[in-house]
Amino acid sequence: MRRATRAWGDDVRLLIAAIAVVVALVAVLADPGDAAGVALAAVPVAAFAVWALVPRVPAWALVPVVLVPVVVAQRDGAFEPLLFEASLLAFVVARWSPRLAQAAALGALTAATPVVIAAIQDPREISVGIWIVGIVFPWVIARALLRQEQLAVQLEATRRELAEQALLAERRRIARDVHDLVGHGLAGVMLQLTSARHVLRRDPAAAEEALRTAEEAGRRSMGELRRTVALLRSDDDGDAAAPLPTAAEIPVLVDEARAGGLAVELRLRGDLGVVEPGVGVAVYRIAQEALANAARHAPRARTVLALDVDGGELRFEAHTIGVTPVPRDTRPHYGVIGMRERATALGGELSAGPAPDGWRLSCRLPLQPTTAVERA
Repeated sequence: MRRATRAWGDDVRLLIAAIAVVVALVAVLADPGDAAGVALAAVPVAAFAVWALVPRVPAWALVPVVLVPVVVAQRDGAFEPLLFEASLLAFVVARWSPRLAQAAALGALTAATPVVIAAIQDPREISVGIWIVGIVFPWVIARALLRQEQLAVQLEATRRELAEQALLAERRRIARDVHDLVGHGLAGVMLQLTSARHVLRRDPAAAEEALRTAEEAGRRSMGELRRTVALLRSDDDGDAAAPLPTAAEIPVLVDEARAGGLAVELRLRGDLGVVEPGVGVAVYRIAQEALANAARHAPRARTVLALDVDGGELRFEAHTIGVTPVPRDTRPHYGVIGMRERATALGGELSAGPAPDGWRLSCRLPLQPTTAVERA
């Protein structure tokens, strides 16, 4: 957009210089005068030409070089068409002045040219009012064009910023989904493999069952991951997407965790059927991540999930009771970050941290979700 604006500005500069040449020729041919008048008519032409070819020349530098020859050439009433050079100057100072105050001051000085000419010659030989209008009108047009260009640049900058924000939000969403799918699946697989390793020598049948369960969990996670990748790579929005999980499927999630050897208790209160799909996906993914963290960090502890739908909001709590290891490094915990982002995006809130008897996660989501834009 900026390159296009600069190219447009360069073309207009050359066009103004060409019009200045035409105005000078018309003035000389329409009202022939002496050689001094012709020389005076050539000065604004040269000034506009230099300004058009040398972009560093400021617009205010044209004012004395253009107006003085125009006024002097009118001393005997000849070359009146040369006043069109003042109209061109008004357009230039309005369009290329960096500040409105400067443009207004230079425009007022240019518009005063017919008044000055009327003072040094017979006022009846010049239409002062018409010439003032002929100078002010190009000034107004130029300011309007400049404002339009500024708005176009701002609009383009805003569009790029919104596109970058949308891309960042999409990357975060993909990161959350992949983290949830891979993290939960691997946690279940690792839990089963650990169980199999512990009973491998004394109970081969139990070890084989644990390995079979781990294989099923791995295949299920791979299937979910493939569906997610296929959905991301699809160019057709009309393609049938894989069904999204809902809050009503959390009991199934808990049963799978129990089958994997995790001690989980689920407490439900309220009607899960009133939970909107967007909120249902969020609370399902949060519960999924909470169970994966419990399996990863405290597989021998007991975890209590509480889900309460009441008063226009959904409250979810995951309480892992038992010894919860403290992380040995300071790497960012993307699971907690992703859960908090999901809750915040729907107008809710989430907190997670150590509790006296283990680890506690609390989340509140409105049943009628609001986006960040709506809240603003």
